[in-house]
Amino acid sequence: MRRVLADSTFLRVYVLLALALLLTFGLALLGVAMVDQVRREHHREQLAEVPMRLLVQQLSAESDDQRSQWLARRGTELDVEFHLHDDAESRDLGYFQRARLDAGRVLIETRGETDWHLFKRLPNQESVLEARLNGISEAQLRGLTSLLGEWLADPLQRHQRVTELSSEALPISLNDAPPRRLDSAQLTQLGAGEVILHLTPEAWGLTLFLQLDSETSLQSIQWLQVGPIHAFAPMPLSLSLLLLVLMLGVLAGIIYLIVRGVEARMARLELAATRIAGGHLDTRVKVESSDFLGRLGMAFNGMVAQVQALLRAQQEMIRAVSHELRTPVARIRFAVQMVEDMTDDAAIRRQLQGIDGDIEELDGLVDEILTYARLGSDAVNGREMEATLVDCRAMAERVIDALSPLHGHLAIVLAEGPEVEALAEARYLQRALQNLVANACRHARSRVVIQVQAEPRLVRIDVEDDGPGVPVGERQAIFKPFARLDDSRTRSSGGYGLGLSIVQKVMTWHGGSVGVDASPALGGARFTLLLPQRP
Repeated sequence: MRRVLADSTFLRVYVLLALALLLTFGLALLGVAMVDQVRREHHREQLAEVPMRLLVQQLSAESDDQRSQWLARRGTELDVEFHLHDDAESRDLGYFQRARLDAGRVLIETRGETDWHLFKRLPNQESVLEARLNGISEAQLRGLTSLLGEWLADPLQRHQRVTELSSEALPISLNDAPPRRLDSAQLTQLGAGEVILHLTPEAWGLTLFLQLDSETSLQSIQWLQVGPIHAFAPMPLSLSLLLLVLMLGVLAGIIYLIVRGVEARMARLELAATRIAGGHLDTRVKVESSDFLGRLGMAFNGMVAQVQALLRAQQEMIRAVSHELRTPVARIRFAVQMVEDMTDDAAIRRQLQGIDGDIEELDGLVDEILTYARLGSDAVNGREMEATLVDCRAMAERVIDALSPLHGHLAIVLAEGPEVEALAEARYLQRALQNLVANACRHARSRVVIQVQAEPRLVRIDVEDDGPGVPVGERQAIFKPFARLDDSRTRSSGGYGLGLSIVQKVMTWHGGSVGVDASPALGGARFTLLLPQRP
């Protein structure tokens, strides 16, 4: 039953861990989506950096009174709404947004799917340029490329400015030869000063070309290449799944190690509970930490110590009472013997003999109680038994020799068999066997048979009789202290109800067991002692 409860507890733990893994999987998906969103915003910022840098550099070169006209003209050409703000704080920007502008970076605010607001601080000035646009069109790309061509009109500053503007997301380069990927018609248009857009579908890229004419015949013609501009590439599904699987694998490994440690500690707690249930009340749980399992172990040890103290007090009280009973019993016996010596009346002698029999019975009861208390005290105090090799057949013969004279009407027989040795405490094992045989003699009609046999890793001793047997519903109750099948405490069958309880305590102390069933050979009861053997 304890094992079933422990397994169900661990099953609930594993179910909770599975739910935790599912929750973690969902959080990991959300994390991948957030990472993808951050990558998307970074890509937008890199694409917007070059045009905004070009615009603020050209705007900075204009005088203050010409800037409004320049912004209006460029806004019409590019279909972009430009605004120049004196300070970033006038736009109600947050601290981190102003810090981004102060660092010279582009600030992008998206309002809806296509409404973009781009901000860029002018070099060494407090003014901020704002560009409002609804998406990117082909005309805007051509206009920006033309604007860049104007900015690179001076051949002496051309290479320096290209180096300043070019970025990883939007590369800009100057070529001394016309682009080979263009056909003749496109080259003609390029020579006429038009901006040519070239698409590469296999790479999802867009490249813009513009011919830069020389101002003198001594200077060669150069071709401006902007791009290739690649569309944002989300994280591939296979890579996302691989990352998720790796994350879940690492998490599952960490959780497994944690649960493995918890399960090992719970297993030790279960083992300690099993040993305590088997009578080893000196067992304690090793407390290794101050977490909830450590606190549970401390509470468990405190509970066991309290139970052990209560049982020890109970055993000491029983032993003390039993010892105290011996003194008045001895005085009564001495008085009876004096009265018996002082009278010759037969009737009085018969009464005195009856009293003497009662005294003998009371003395035997006190002896049984002391034995029962002694066994309980050994178990409570954790005393290890002094195990020696015991010849079981010789022990059975000694029991037969002791009980045969008391039951002359019965045949007490030891069945044939090989010699069997058991590792046990000889005195208590013989007492257990003697109690079983005495119990069988009280209920047998004519025959009691003892069988001793060795089985793999245990020794089995059977005591069978041809009496009425034990009802199935009473086979567990008879091992309780002072239990009698008739509940009348009559002397018809003798005994005090402690013999079988003593047998059970002896076997439990040895790590074995005692059971009862029906005798297949004699038809009465068969009591079986199972004694495990250790190397």
